[in-house]
Order: sequence, then structure tokens, then C-alpha cells
Amino acid sequence: MRIRRRSFGDFVKAFFAFVALAVLLVGVPGALATQIGWPLPDGVPSFDWLQQEITVHTFLNILTVVVWLAWAQFTACVLVEMKAALSGIGVPGRVPGAGPSQLLARQLVAALLLVGATAASFTPGLSQLGNSYDANQKPTVAAAQATPGLFAQQQEQASGAAAALAEQASHAAAHAEAGGSTAQQGDTKFYRIQPPEGRHHDSLWEIAQRHLGDGRRYKEIFELNKDRVQPDGSKLSEASLIRPGWIMEMPGDARGGDLVEMPDEAPNVSPDVQQQISDYARTGDHAQGAGGTEGGSDQAHGGGATHVSVPDQQRPAHDGTGHQQATPVGAESDSAFGLPEALLTAPLLAAGLLGALGRRRRQALWQSAFGAVGGRRGMEPPTPSGDAQDVQDALLVGADPEGVRLLDRSLRGLAASLAEESRPLPVVYAAWLSNGDLHLQLAQPAGKPPAPWQQGQDQTFWMLSRTDGERYEDIDTAAPYPGLVSLGTMDDSRLLLNLEAVPGIVSLSGREADRAAVFASVAAELATNGWSDRMTITLVGFGEDLTPLAPNRIRHLEDIEALVETMEAETRQRRGALGAAGHDSVLTGRTGPAQHTRWAPHLVLLAAQPSAEDAVTLAELAADASRLGIGYLVGTETGDLPGAAWEMEITGEGKLLAPLLGLELDAQVLPVAQQRAVVELFVESDPERESDGPATAPPFLVDISEQGRPAVYARLVGPYEIIGLDTPDGERSGLLHEALALLLLHREGVHPRVLSSALWPRGVTDDVRSALLDRLRIWLGTDPDGTPRLGRDASGRLTLAKSVVSDLDVLRSLYHEATQGKGVDSRAVRGRLLTDALVLVRGPLLADRPEGRYRWLTHEIVDAQLPLLVADTGLALCEFHMEKGRAEKAIEALNAALRTAPADERLWHELLRATHATGDSERLSGLAADLVGRSGARGLPPRTEALLDELLPTWRDATAATG
Repeated sequence: MRIRRRSFGDFVKAFFAFVALAVLLVGVPGALATQIGWPLPDGVPSFDWLQQEITVHTFLNILTVVVWLAWAQFTACVLVEMKAALSGIGVPGRVPGAGPSQLLARQLVAALLLVGATAASFTPGLSQLGNSYDANQKPTVAAAQATPGLFAQQQEQASGAAAALAEQASHAAAHAEAGGSTAQQGDTKFYRIQPPEGRHHDSLWEIAQRHLGDGRRYKEIFELNKDRVQPDGSKLSEASLIRPGWIMEMPGDARGGDLVEMPDEAPNVSPDVQQQISDYARTGDHAQGAGGTEGGSDQAHGGGATHVSVPDQQRPAHDGTGHQQATPVGAESDSAFGLPEALLTAPLLAAGLLGALGRRRRQALWQSAFGAVGGRRGMEPPTPSGDAQDVQDALLVGADPEGVRLLDRSLRGLAASLAEESRPLPVVYAAWLSNGDLHLQLAQPAGKPPAPWQQGQDQTFWMLSRTDGERYEDIDTAAPYPGLVSLGTMDDSRLLLNLEAVPGIVSLSGREADRAAVFASVAAELATNGWSDRMTITLVGFGEDLTPLAPNRIRHLEDIEALVETMEAETRQRRGALGAAGHDSVLTGRTGPAQHTRWAPHLVLLAAQPSAEDAVTLAELAADASRLGIGYLVGTETGDLPGAAWEMEITGEGKLLAPLLGLELDAQVLPVAQQRAVVELFVESDPERESDGPATAPPFLVDISEQGRPAVYARLVGPYEIIGLDTPDGERSGLLHEALALLLLHREGVHPRVLSSALWPRGVTDDVRSALLDRLRIWLGTDPDGTPRLGRDASGRLTLAKSVVSDLDVLRSLYHEATQGKGVDSRAVRGRLLTDALVLVRGPLLADRPEGRYRWLTHEIVDAQLPLLVADTGLALCEFHMEKGRAEKAIEALNAALRTAPADERLWHELLRATHATGDSERLSGLAADLVGRSGARGLPPRTEALLDELLPTWRDATAATG
């Protein structure tokens, strides 16, 4: 550990703290005693005393009593804080009603003791979060090895800890190591937990670092000693909760002087301690025989029903969200050409990005169709290429939208259930997704969870099984924990940290490039996740190009100075708003009547390391941030950040370490190359981005002449039919039809892994995918020249031959030819092409698809493209007929289009004009009444009302008469 050198400023602070304490503890009572005297009556007051006039002297006596009581309370706070600081065990006790008095005492004591010892354990930090015990001395948090977890701490204690840490510069003070020889008894060695030396406390990580050469081997020490009775009668149940005097059995390769002790050859150990070690040695697995070892192993690995279950080798591999991963089989694979691994292993991030990208493309499509963006025509989004295409495929393969939907519904359902019971939302530090089950780790016990939630492994865990979570439906309530964000996986469990609930700053150390990848992943998931409503994400020192992901959420600040100014103002505003609303925290506000419009989180991601002065300022702002819904994630080069409540480190191998939290995760990252490709996808789909080129042509144009008759013709618009192929036999027929539909909707090519993830969302092995592709290739056959109709392009993606055509391809080609091809110069050709196109429309896309299949359509925008294409065709044909005054033909074309696009306002407007052109006012009135009935409680759109006012001025009277 680094040794912090005390500066002159530390001594100045300590001097003033001493003066302040002396004045408050000695000066105040001395002044009261000498200047005012004893304020209370000398004898028992009589009834007449109550009827006496209240004089100035009486008022001064009452005020003196109040001052004496305040002095007594402050003195108690100083004693409590001093005891906690000197003992270094647990968090300081809470003096009833103290609040600001105890916080002031804590800061003064911290400044006074800073010059005498390191502050690493003065105010409880990470190593003591959740170290409070009840009367039975049972820990209130889960065993670190049963389920990885973050340690609990009460909210007010956490705020005080962060405030005190803000007064201190850093951690320090190395533990002195004694030399000497260590005797051995076979391969078994023991270590006795040392009492605190100054401010330093022993931890399993440091013990492993000193005697095993690697702090990460603390797990071995934990497993050797878990649940064994210690000399004081208690047991080790969590890696961070160890006490002086406890004995730890060490691995056989432990080294390090006389700190590794044996009872028979440890001259510096008293006979009592030698006897304790001997008794402790007889409780280990090695003393119980093979059967004891096996049974102990079962128990240690979560045999109890209250622990999170970890998949064994017989279970399919999962990624922590219920999203089963394919296991490669064989040396050769159809997926040999790679996709970005970072997105393949981040199902929640990929689902958020994919959903946001789809919404962005739909918005651009609608604005283009309705003429909101000048100069941009067409309904085809730009086809990505290169890295952007690989990233898009990785999003399609890695995304788990069902997992996101399940998480969102489960959290909102919990909030609704608690609101019905008039219970507040508990503070949640983290969520774990393990095999589809959801585990919430609470800051402190919050009673029995509402059904179907169950108590987890202890009172600080609430658990919801995947089966129970799937019963939830969409609930109209505010997102209770929008600040949850994925950090990585550990033992097939995915950790989501609730940034807005952290009692202080979360620091992230490591190389700059590695930190940037973590920051980009956190920012991208927060900006696009599906379990939040509104939030503000402030990026400082990075991420200016990430704004296109969510312009309404992300904002970028240039430097820390601007950040401090912004956050000081927002902190004051939020405190005032909470006070005015009568809420103690944003969680209370989210269950109130203004839940959807207020109390959205504000998450600050600061990649650049702040200066010492800025770090202290941020720590002071973060002291009360969790109550206000503000979270801070700050990067640091050294890992030494004042005010950091939780410290993490990202390694070059992609591991996210938080030793004192018991975490060693496979980090979720978004490297710079994938970050740029993701941003490119969003920029190309920006609805406000004007295109200087011509209208986007369909990805595949069909030869619509007689000579272009296809060999295989699939009808997708309406019921699914295939002409030109025999119907496959057996249960695989549905899979072959679905695979062909996906390929027909993506003429640019489909990655084999995208195809397999679409057909088997929970994963499939490579041999099964290869077998399906072989059957699909055989089923489609070859062209007369021997060319297979299912082939591969230069990048290895699956493509269909031009002889395999769908009616959607024909529909697009007919409309394109009518509006941009031969129909432009020939009115007769345009009318025939538009009429032929409208005849192809038999209903919605894949109208008879079986339930539970074709779920990949939720990622597509074809469901928005098809109604707009049909509406454009109907409008063009209407215009064609109205040019010749054929109103009835125009009405017929518009009605045909409305069967597929009933919500298109443009079709109704042209139908009103065409009906008005017939001169039949009664028919126009009936159409107006139909429109009003369809509009429901929302009423007609303003433009429709204006058009009705022009064509049928009496429509409002008629509506009122029938209404």
C-alpha cells in the first residue's frame, strides 16, 4: 500500500479542528457556567411558579437549558466518532437526532486524527460497508462466494462516510511485516488475524498478497475457512468480515515470516493461542476424511436453497440473462469470420442499442414519408458496410430483448406492488441476473418482499425467478431503478450496478484505453436501456461523439470546472425540490403522483482524473448524491481518489476488479472501433440528416417483364405462400420457411450467426445450424446453369440468387419503376404499374405466421416500411385517377391502401378530397362521422380538422348532434 505523506495543510486543518473541538467541548460549558450559572430552579417548583410572569431572565434560562442539551448531544457525537476512529471496527454508532451535529463531529475528529494516522479506515470505507452486526453478531449481507455482492450500508452512514472521506487526501500506511522463520506441520499453515495497527486493518486480500503473492487468491483462504467456528464462537461467512484474533488456515505454499504460525513451532505465540490453533485445525475438512470434504464442498458451493444457484456442467451455458450461448462444435464453422466479441457478450447493451437504432430508423422513415425532411426521399435505410455491418450483425446476434423486457417489467411490477402496500422503494445497490432469475441487493433489510418476489439468501436480497417474472405485464408506473447499468459477469451471473444509489463516488482505475472502453459501454447502455424512462447523462473528458445515441439524454461538458458549476446548481435545486415535496429521497418521489415527470436520475461519467482540489469538491457533492438521484463514475490513473466509496480497476486482460467488494468480473466494454461503428449506424439513420444524393433505391430490383419470371416466388404480403418449391416434410418445414423469409427480407446478405440467432433465440450449436443450411440449400435447389440458389458473398454472408423472388420485391420494384423509371415519362405505364402493385397487397406481412415464431421481426423496420409503401402506392394511383376526374376510381384505390395502412393520415385526407369531388355531401358527412368515431378520446388531428372545416363546414354540428 502507498504511504501518504502528511502535508502542511493537514497540520493546519488538525490545529483548527483541535481549536474548534476545544471551544465546543470545553469553552461552551465553561462560558455557560461562569457567565450565566445554573439555569434550573434550586428546589421543587410550586404551582404558583407556573403563574409567574415570564421575564427576560426566564427566557435566558430556557435558552441556556437548550444550549446545554445541544452541547451534551455534540459531546456524545464526538465520543462516538472518536471511539469508532480509534477502534477501527464497524461504522460509528448513530446518536439519536444528531444529524448535522454528528457530521460536524466526524469531520473535526477526522481532521484532528489525520496527522496521526492514515484515514483508510478512520471513516468506514469499502472494507466495512455492511459490517454492522445485530445482537447475535450475524452479518447482514450475503456470503461473498455464494453470490458475488456489494456490501450493505445504511444511507445516512454512507453519506457521512463520503463526507468525511472528502476531507482526506488518500489511503496510506503500510502494514509492518515481521521477519523470522515459519515452521511447518505437513502442508498446513495457519495465520492469526492481527489487531489494527494505526489505521490499518487486516483483510484477506492483503493476507493473500503478502503470503501467497497474489491478492486474488483470497478466495482460497476464504474457502478453507468458511463457516468454521473461530475462537470467539463466530464464523467466517463473508470474505470482508474478519476480526482480530481469528485464525485462518492457509494454502500449503503460503510464505512470509512468523505471521504464518504453527502451534508447535511458534515461539512468539502464547500457549493459549497455540491451543486455539490446534483446536481450529481439527475443524477443517482435512480432519473429517473424504466424506467430510465432499459434504463440506457441497455446502460451501451453495447447497442451501437461499443461495443463488450457479449452473453446473450438466446445464446449458448461459450468459447471466437466460440467453443461452451456442457451443462451437467441430473444427470448421459457418461463423468462422468474426463479429465484435464485445457486443456478442453484452446482451442488454446490444438490445438497447438495437432498439434505439430501430426507433431512429422508423422516425427517419416516417419523416421522409411525410415530407418532414426536405430533399430526402425513399423508404430504404442506408445499407451499412464494413465495420458498421459487422457491428449491426453483432447487435442482432448478441441482443436479448426478452431479457430487457423481463427486467423492466419485473422492476416496475415490484414498484407497483410496493405502492399498493404503501411501502417505500428500498435502496438497491445492485442487481444480479443469473440463469434468468433476478436478484436485487438492498442497502439494508426492507422487510418481506411482495409476492411473487421472495427473500433471497439473507434479508438484504430479494429474488424473482424467471418463471414468476414472465407473468408480469406492462404496468403504467415509473421505472424505479433507471440507474442500473451492466458492469460484467462473474460465474455466469451478470452484475448491474445502481450508479445513482452508490453512497459517494465510484472510481475506476486502469490504463486509459481500458477505462475508455468501460466508460463507453456504461454511457451507451445508460443512453439506450429499456428499463428507464428519463435521465440525464453528463459526459466529461470523453464521449462527445456518443451524443447521436440519445441526443435527449446525453450532454457533453468540456472540463471539470463546468461540471462542478453545473452539479453544484443541480444539487441545490434537487435538495430544495425534495424538501418542498416532502420527500426524503427520489425513491419516495417515484412512487408519488409526479412519478413520470420528476426525479429522473442524473449520472455523471468523468473519464479524466480530477485534481486534488476538484476531487474533494466532487466528494462533497457526492456525499448526499444517492438521496438526490445523482451518481458519479470517475476515472483515475492511480486508483487513489478522495471520497471514493467504491473502487474498481480494469485490467489489460478485461477483468474488472474490486477486491474489497469481493468482485472479479469479466468486464463489459465497448472498444473504440466498435464505438465508432455504432455511432456510424446512428448517424446514418438520423432523421434530421439530409441526403444530397438521389432517392434510395430498393436493395433488390426485379425484372418485371415476362422474361423475368422467377424460378421461386414467395408471397409474404399477406398469408405466406411459396410457389416453385415442394413443401418440406417433417417438423423442419417451419424452420426452412422462416429462414427463407429472413433471407428474402435481406437481399444484401445475412450473417450465418444472425440467421441462427433469429431461428433459435436461446442459442444453438454450430452443427445444428450447418445441418439446417444444408437442408435449406438442398430445398432451394440450383438454377439451370447449376448455380446454387443459396450462396455466399465475398464476406461469407448468405445470399439468394436472383431467381428467388418475393412479392415484396415485386411491389417495391413496381413502385420504383412507376415513380422513378418508365412510369415517369408514360402516364399509361405509370397507371398500369401502380394498379399491378396495389393488387399484390393481400394483408399485413406474414399474416398467418405461427405464434412464438418470427420474433426477429421486432428488430426490423419492414413492419413500418410496408404500410408506408402501400400508402404511397395508393396515393400515387389516386393522383393518377384524379388527374382525369375519376373520383370513384381514386376512392377505390385509397380504400384498398387503407386496408393495409389504416392509420395513415394522408390516405384519409385524399379520401375526403376524392369524396368531396363526387359532390355527394351525405357520403362526405358519413365519412366525417366515421373519422370522428375512429379518433376516439384523442380527437381528430389538427390538419384533419382544418381540412373538414374547408370541405364540410357543418361537420362539427353534425358531430355534436350525434354525440
